[in-house]
Amino acid sequence: MTPEIDLTDFKVLTDPFTAYDQARETSALAKLVIPGFGPFWALTRYTQARAMLADPRFEVRAESFMRPPGIPEHCLEYLRTMAEQDGPEHLRLRRLVAPAFTPKRAAQLRPRLAVLTERLLDELPAHAEDGVVDLIPHFARPLPMDVICELAGIPDIDRPRWREYGAAVASGMGADFAAAIPEIIAGARDAVARSRAEPGDDLIGDLVRAEDDDRLTDTELVTLVWHLVLAGQTPVNLIANAVEALLRHPDQLAALRADPALWPGAVEELMRFCSPQLLTTPRFAREDVEIDGQLIRAGERVTAAMVAADRDPRAFADPDRLDVTRDGPAQLGFSHGPHFCLGASIARVETEVALSALFSRFPDLALAVDDVPRAPDGGTWRPAKLPLTL
Repeated sequence: MTPEIDLTDFKVLTDPFTAYDQARETSALAKLVIPGFGPFWALTRYTQARAMLADPRFEVRAESFMRPPGIPEHCLEYLRTMAEQDGPEHLRLRRLVAPAFTPKRAAQLRPRLAVLTERLLDELPAHAEDGVVDLIPHFARPLPMDVICELAGIPDIDRPRWREYGAAVASGMGADFAAAIPEIIAGARDAVARSRAEPGDDLIGDLVRAEDDDRLTDTELVTLVWHLVLAGQTPVNLIANAVEALLRHPDQLAALRADPALWPGAVEELMRFCSPQLLTTPRFAREDVEIDGQLIRAGERVTAAMVAADRDPRAFADPDRLDVTRDGPAQLGFSHGPHFCLGASIARVETEVALSALFSRFPDLALAVDDVPRAPDGGTWRPAKLPLTL
């Protein structure tokens, strides 16, 4: 029997790990119950989930994404990002922008990321009230947006406003999110125009200078910046989840403090153990496909349940244990296949710099509450607040 997971169930929202673990050990597929949607399949085991993400019989479509209502007409052309495209169109855009997101480029950003991180850490104690500070609004949320501004060449004077945009996007699909979109797009258009006139030492400047007959159009560049803002919020919740996880596993934190060379591997393990993304972007079956004896019909939605696959005991030994020295298969938190996260290298370095600097600066960092409040979100595992004592 195929297990069902109701994404509105309070138990699922507050403890998705148990719900998905139970489903995975029953079957390689589960049926997700989501109000307003038809059949929705979730692959729960690592091998099947990873295979589906690279299988051309499953495609990403515009319908894979939900758009907030009320977006002005002039913004719509910028909302169809690379993530919504498949086949030759997706490959063309990815080929053009991939050089700006290489591990080498991410490593070159490290000194600047360190400066941005230290600046926020300098300010953190001033935000404490009665000795307690919420890490999310004062560190985990502004840092990724500061990084995006750095990548896109947003002037310093405009960056406080962009932090507000990041907060609106990170808060989810609401009125603030919809209101921020036109402002982000207007700022991105200004950044592209500025770079066309005088390319800077930033991502847009690199793309403008690229000697390629098939270079990006202004619309594609503006869309890329918007996509950066949207996708760039993942480190917000990864940093917050990772801080909580390490504080709850002091032996692992002690290992990192004793040997900082473990940090890059630790980021991978933290992405496996407490990734904010529970599910991948839905794919649609192009044809009837059978997986593990279950027929998925053409047109039905399918997602990889990373929350289950990345804790699959068939792939990971003792999967419910956080182990910063773990050496195993690649986690799926950044997806896999043609839609593997383009910004993964930058997100990895950003998270490593943020976590290592935070724990180095505040050696007595501790959770200020026993139970960290969680946002009720069936697709994302994220704290609503992260109260800490410094």
